[in-house]
Amino acid sequence: MKIKEFFDSRTDTLSYIVYDESTRDAVVIDPVLDYDPVGSKIWTDSTDALVDFLRRNELRLHFVLETHAHADHLSGARHIQERFPEARLAIGEGIVDVQRVFKGVFDLPDAFPTDGRQFDRLLEDGETLRAGALAIEVIFTPGHTPACASYLIDDALFTGDALFMPDMGTGRCDFPAGSAETLFDSITRRIYTLPDSTRIFVGHDYCPNGRPLAFQTTVAEQKASNVRLNANTTREEFVAFRRQRDKSLAAPRLLFQSVQVNVDGGTLPSYFKIPLNVFRPTAKGDLEYRDV
Repeated sequence: MKIKEFFDSRTDTLSYIVYDESTRDAVVIDPVLDYDPVGSKIWTDSTDALVDFLRRNELRLHFVLETHAHADHLSGARHIQERFPEARLAIGEGIVDVQRVFKGVFDLPDAFPTDGRQFDRLLEDGETLRAGALAIEVIFTPGHTPACASYLIDDALFTGDALFMPDMGTGRCDFPAGSAETLFDSITRRIYTLPDSTRIFVGHDYCPNGRPLAFQTTVAEQKASNVRLNANTTREEFVAFRRQRDKSLAAPRLLFQSVQVNVDGGTLPSYFKIPLNVFRPTAKGDLEYRDV
């Protein structure tokens, strides 16, 4: 099994192609569609890089796998499927909970389906997905969102936003239906119980303190030195940190555009609905937040 990483510096996102050299069977994990909110411009350099690699190596793409409905970039799944019509789009079945939440947030039409039909496969926790010679074990790791799933292929686990490099920590938990308690359980009970030698491939790297890009670690390294959740971190410590930290974080720059596209299976709308967040003075002179 071979793994090829692709890094989108605009959103600090890692996408992956996993493939078998002998049979040429392949899957894509978390592809990125390029988007600039100024002028709402879309282009395909990031997905084209994946497509070019697949074609150049004569790979047979079986699935595009999403670890969750991302809030910081638009999915490039549809662009890839247009070029590989046999490839199926798959995500954890918890996506239906995310769809229901954001249908209300964005006041989507009554006809917008919240049963996951926008995806070709809704994956169950613990199932094994076959992609030719590749066997992909689905491990639900919610907390960042209710629909987060990690994918174990041979000795490599792709964690999306649940777990980052040891010097980065974990994903945030303040999105609707996110939960620091649930993420603690997902990491300690689902990821840290895997063999120490299991390789971990993360979904983002923000290169803290200017260090070079890093995207591969191991379960042993995470348990020993993850700055937010290692083997000695208590549930109470982690939850307290995440709640305090998440309060200080700004919303992702492409939050509203990304979620609208990604809960709809990567389908681009004719226009985006952007809620207005308005701060108005109260009688005491304080600022009161209103979502209008």
